[in-house]
Amino acid sequence: MNNIKFVFQFITLGLAIGFVIILIKPDLLQRAGQQPPTRPDTVTQPVSNTVVKPAATPDAGKEPDQGQPQPTAHTGVYSYANAVKLAAPAVVNIYTAKQVMQIPYGYYDPLHSYNRRYVNPVKPKYKAKSLGSGVIVSAKGYILTNNHVVKGADKIQVLLHDGRSTLAKLVGSDPGTDLAVLKIELKNLPVIQFGDSDKLQVGDVVLAIGNPYGVGQTVTQGIISAKKRDRVGLTTYGNFIQTDAAINPGNSGGALITATGQLIGINTAIFTKSGGSQGIGFAIPVSIAKRVLNSLIKHGRVVRGWLGVSVIPVNRRIASILRLKSVAGVMVVGLLQNSPAQKAGLLRRDVIIGVDNQKIKNSRHFINIIGNLKPGTSISLSVIRDGKVITTKTTVAQQPKIISPPRRQLYRQPEGIPRRRDYDPHRDDNRPPGYRRPYRDNYPDYP
Repeated sequence: MNNIKFVFQFITLGLAIGFVIILIKPDLLQRAGQQPPTRPDTVTQPVSNTVVKPAATPDAGKEPDQGQPQPTAHTGVYSYANAVKLAAPAVVNIYTAKQVMQIPYGYYDPLHSYNRRYVNPVKPKYKAKSLGSGVIVSAKGYILTNNHVVKGADKIQVLLHDGRSTLAKLVGSDPGTDLAVLKIELKNLPVIQFGDSDKLQVGDVVLAIGNPYGVGQTVTQGIISAKKRDRVGLTTYGNFIQTDAAINPGNSGGALITATGQLIGINTAIFTKSGGSQGIGFAIPVSIAKRVLNSLIKHGRVVRGWLGVSVIPVNRRIASILRLKSVAGVMVVGLLQNSPAQKAGLLRRDVIIGVDNQKIKNSRHFINIIGNLKPGTSISLSVIRDGKVITTKTTVAQQPKIISPPRRQLYRQPEGIPRRRDYDPHRDDNRPPGYRRPYRDNYPDYP
């Protein structure tokens, strides 16, 4: 009994001594337990080799306290100066001027079209100026920019990073991708390095270089927010890169580069409600830009594949009417005579679900696939007709320079598809007897 009493007294005394020690020096408990997590020895970023070392402290040289976590060398990226030095000299400022007809404010004349054409053929004009950016992509003086930057320009002035200025000649433009190629006659031109836009990942760091608002060359930084944005509605062809790097008016045609200074896109547009950057910018991938560049230099225009068919995306309403198992593919609503699509045996209301075993997502996807094919390429189309999947083959033709088919032939409502209430009544094939379009039928010269 005495032994048990002695043990309890010893345990109580030990607990009391431990409690007193913890109150006096609480760090002894931390030393005895698990060490707190420390920072990794090295933190690296995917780009740049600029290293910032920790600054020296007054206690340098002293023996560190073993009870405290010690700072380690941090070798992260703190500057993208090397990437900017590599790419910025190849980014130019573009200034354009053109003559634009000026109509006085508040001016109205019912016979304005007649007077303008016959009575007073001299049109009042003023000179409109705009600005943008461009990228030198060849030592021969070829510059990539946006079509809307130089569209209709009478004079194109290019200002280089080193201060040189010269007039540029328009080699060709492609409204389908909003790209244009200029050429300047200067020597010792800096040339940007092409990157691979197909290997980009969401979250990669990118830099946008351009001339926003004409203030001069400016660099902004952001990341890749999304890829393959094909429903933006900016162009007919193209899958845009979305970035949050600040892009403002004047950046159009400028360079979107990686953190190592390689070109991966041409800055094109922004989504904004204020007129300035709101963190949603779009750039044309360099994979598309290179193809357009080579075609414009070689042919003066972009050579694309063409089937001569008009399609609309399959939605739930069309899928239920045609009794399709899934909402996918595109439905044929129009065919041109003697076109590759007609020769392949396609009919209206056919649903194209694949091209060469590649599934069709929507009409934009289908247009991009056909447009990227070379004329003369043989392809196989997977088509759903009357609930059965059939395969037909055809040869892609070259897209004509001007496509102006009759409106009735392409845009007529397919048989068996009920007309919607919002169906356009101004189309020729939908106007009721005696219907007259306002202004247009009364004034033939109305635009």
